[in-house]
Amino acid sequence: MSKHHEPTGRTGDQQIILRSPAELADALPYVLGYRPTDSIVVVALHGSRGRFGGRVRLGIPRDAEEWAAVARQLARCLVDGSERHGGRPDGMVVFLCQDPAGGESGRAVMERLRPLAQRLRVACGELDVPVYEALCLSGGRFWSYCCPDERCCPAEGRTQVLPGTSLMAAAATYAGVHVRGSLRDMEARLEPSQVSGRPGQEEALDRAAAALVPRILGQGGRERAMADTLRLAQEVMRRFSGPVPTVGWSMADAADDRLVTDDEAAALIMGLQDRITRDRAAEWWQEPGAGRALRLWRALARRCVGPYAEHAAAPLTLAGWVAWSTGDEPAGRVALGAALRRDPGYLLARLLHQACNEALDPETVRGCFRAEPEPGEQVPTPPGGRADDAGPVRPAGSADGPPRGGSAGPPPADKPTRPMGSRPGSRTPSDGSRRASRGGVVRPRGAGRAPRPGPRGGL
Repeated sequence: MSKHHEPTGRTGDQQIILRSPAELADALPYVLGYRPTDSIVVVALHGSRGRFGGRVRLGIPRDAEEWAAVARQLARCLVDGSERHGGRPDGMVVFLCQDPAGGESGRAVMERLRPLAQRLRVACGELDVPVYEALCLSGGRFWSYCCPDERCCPAEGRTQVLPGTSLMAAAATYAGVHVRGSLRDMEARLEPSQVSGRPGQEEALDRAAAALVPRILGQGGRERAMADTLRLAQEVMRRFSGPVPTVGWSMADAADDRLVTDDEAAALIMGLQDRITRDRAAEWWQEPGAGRALRLWRALARRCVGPYAEHAAAPLTLAGWVAWSTGDEPAGRVALGAALRRDPGYLLARLLHQACNEALDPETVRGCFRAEPEPGEQVPTPPGGRADDAGPVRPAGSADGPPRGGSAGPPPADKPTRPMGSRPGSRTPSDGSRRASRGGVVRPRGAGRAPRPGPRGGL
């Protein structure tokens, strides 16, 4: 089999031949950009040599009764996505990745997940797409559900190669493909547990929510609140201009957390619940300020503690957008997925997540955030550049085209999606241009959701 990949910032193709289950297991982190944990990964194969195409990833459902439905959904998602991007897959490779729990052994995990592997093989077979290999990766070892040869796939499994020591690792480094650690590590960077030692954050959020509501009810209060939020974000972002610690992401994130006080974080979190303010902040995607913006949005997501967990959807969406827009597709998808876990109805996160999975060029979305402001509306200049700078254009995905990672799925039937930038009842221009509405993007409101602390969505 051969892997085809076009990493950001590099021209040309490189083919890496994978000849065994061991090499397939070693290649998975380089295909995704991170080491998956507790995940189902299905990769499409194309042509007689099995060229890698699109892939989907989903967490392994805890309830085994859901496995059959999930297997059918994943198989259909990958086949449909491949067809939309130019070619029906000729085969599939399945990976089941889950570490042992408690006193469980890796082999016990493999046997427990065997019915899931079988359901995935059946679901793909029903679509006339065979599964050429199905592997279980657990506890540093791997097993094949397809190979009966004990000489290459013994019952006790085989040890995975150490990260960074294989020919695949060397070729990936040369090609500019980087593995960002495990999926669990990437998700932990966005979780409040990183700031569990800040007991005053919830009280600061209470104060910020109580102060903001009466303020926006006055004449011009909303506009002033937006200007103050963006001005404070700029001020805080300038503190992130120093060098990033290189001793590990946990220490780097802790250093970032110390740059923002509890009251500043609370004011920014509450201010970003306004969709127009959030969309103005989304314009800060271009370098050199994008890295500072990304660090700030992650730090704010970690401050959404206690009953304010859903408020993290706004900074997480901004973090996902900046990461994806600047070429870090895996980090972007992880952040957008985290936003949807906090608030499944957050429309901008759903739209961006789907666009990322459909391998769209981020430039098609950037234009929506560059709309002209309304008369009298002030748009602060982002640190490190102008708000209307185009910035570098980077490809969103490889030439294989099919969706990468899990999909947010279509919106519910009672929440139809309008083209970005259109008003209800308006006609989409036939020439493909986007007639921008206020702010230039779809601005979801939190209709139908249960009340939560502080102002959300409909400011």
